[in-house]
Amino acid sequence: MSDEPKPLVLIVDDEPQMRRLLAVSLEANDYRVEVAASGQEGLVLAAQRQPALIVLDIGLPDLSGQEVLRRLREWTNLPVIVLSVLGDARGKVAAFDAGADDYVTKPFNTDELLARMRVVLRRAVREQPVAVFQARELVVDLATRLVTLHGKELKLSVTEYNLLRLFVRNAGMVLTHRHILREIWGPGHDQHTHYLRVYIGHLREKIEADPAHPKFITTELGVGYRFRVPE
Repeated sequence: MSDEPKPLVLIVDDEPQMRRLLAVSLEANDYRVEVAASGQEGLVLAAQRQPALIVLDIGLPDLSGQEVLRRLREWTNLPVIVLSVLGDARGKVAAFDAGADDYVTKPFNTDELLARMRVVLRRAVREQPVAVFQARELVVDLATRLVTLHGKELKLSVTEYNLLRLFVRNAGMVLTHRHILREIWGPGHDQHTHYLRVYIGHLREKIEADPAHPKFITTELGVGYRFRVPE
């Protein structure tokens, strides 16, 4: 008998019958199972439990499956198989664009789902996802999008948060102006450095003790910016 722990699968589905069916089927095939009935609950459990794989229903009561995927992909590459009653090409493309590893249409054959899970798990690059980044008094929870400084929540705009997330996921690395502009504003904006200067200024005002002498977001003259983790 192998001493390796059984893979943990997180099921995110708002239908109790589907959760029970999947849980029974997976546990009978040597998987451990956690279940969530909403997208937000699924995101929290994904961060807390760090499953080997997520089985995600696309139609959830609070967040769409695509939104759950996008939020997951902000901090982890763990495998996700999407379940949906919609089998159209547009829905599949949207799921894959949001970060799905595979797509299964309801109703489905359990043996087929298990086979797809085995394939996805085999090809997955295993990593320990870092859901919470901390640099001294600054804490960025990438799963919940909560940013605190000295224990108090910071109110950031969507662009400010996206910029901070990009920095903390690449802490210590120099990011060029062009790279940042493309990541935050998209292709076609790589010459709009004034956007970047404005938002770097806004972000420094919120996270730096002395924005004129920043200790987190430092300028690399003529190149870009670097997020430093103070010693």
